[in-house]
Amino acid sequence: MMFHDSMAVAQEKMTRVCIFLEHHELPPTPLNYHVIYTYISQINSDLNTTIERAIAQGQEIDSVYIEQLYFDYMDQAHKTETSMVRNVDGIINSLSRSAHSTEKDIIRFASQVSDCVHSLDENNISQSRQALEALNKQTAHLLTQHKQFKQELIKAKRLQEKTQQQLVQLRKQHITDQQTGLFKRHYLNQQTQLWLDQNKSVCAIAIQIDNLDHFIDNYGDVIGEVILSKVAKQIQKYVFESGLPGRTSKDAFTILLADIDSETANVIAEKVRNGVEKLRFVSSKNGIKLPAINLSLGIAKHQDEKDFNNLARKASNAAYKARSLGQSSFIAGQ
Repeated sequence: MMFHDSMAVAQEKMTRVCIFLEHHELPPTPLNYHVIYTYISQINSDLNTTIERAIAQGQEIDSVYIEQLYFDYMDQAHKTETSMVRNVDGIINSLSRSAHSTEKDIIRFASQVSDCVHSLDENNISQSRQALEALNKQTAHLLTQHKQFKQELIKAKRLQEKTQQQLVQLRKQHITDQQTGLFKRHYLNQQTQLWLDQNKSVCAIAIQIDNLDHFIDNYGDVIGEVILSKVAKQIQKYVFESGLPGRTSKDAFTILLADIDSETANVIAEKVRNGVEKLRFVSSKNGIKLPAINLSLGIAKHQDEKDFNNLARKASNAAYKARSLGQSSFIAGQ
């Protein structure tokens, strides 16, 4: 009876997950399903609180946002990083012990040499021979230990190089959006918190592609991906050294900037716009010139927002305001 009850509960949860995904037009990817199943199961209070707050505030729940929730509340990648770091720590601790032991042996060896020198007596060959034998034995022990220490050093160097490569690759996968090459939402969230903790002022530029759905509906998903990639490269080009560009939804990006005023952020936003407006696309099938990419830009400076999500929403609302007013961009609070 208990088995049937548990099956019924699981079935009911799966149904609710499917309803949630359908309501928010989320594809049933493993990650989306995993996060929403966890939400429906109410086993992660922080995750539930964040999702319920986002829904209450009318925030769009798309796959990019779900991915952020996964990394913020459910990601297990840090366990892999921790495991690799522990491996390196283990070798380092072993080397430290070996170094400490070698140091003691060297001190003992120096003392042995001193004793040997004082024990040498040309009138007492037996005593001198014993002293030399003891010195020879200590030398052999020290050389053996030194050889082992060198082997451990080589082993540690190889492990360090391998671990460094793994961490670089893991970090890249962890923080970079595969489709656009820009940062993921959760990384922007972490960076915003870091800057706020450092009492830095933070400014966000929201960049919305207004007609991405038009490209996808009329020319296909491949063209949609090309548009995303090209816009992302233009964004990266103009903020390579000054800010952190990230993908924050299916058709939107956000640039984070530290210690910069809204007007300067607006200048950067306009440079991005001008770069995107220069892009031209022609259909490979019939040679027809495709429409221009339409962007809406919004700028928001941190005031009392407590995290990236609130600041990004403020900038996004400014972008929608720009579009409704027919402006190239809009600065929140002005």
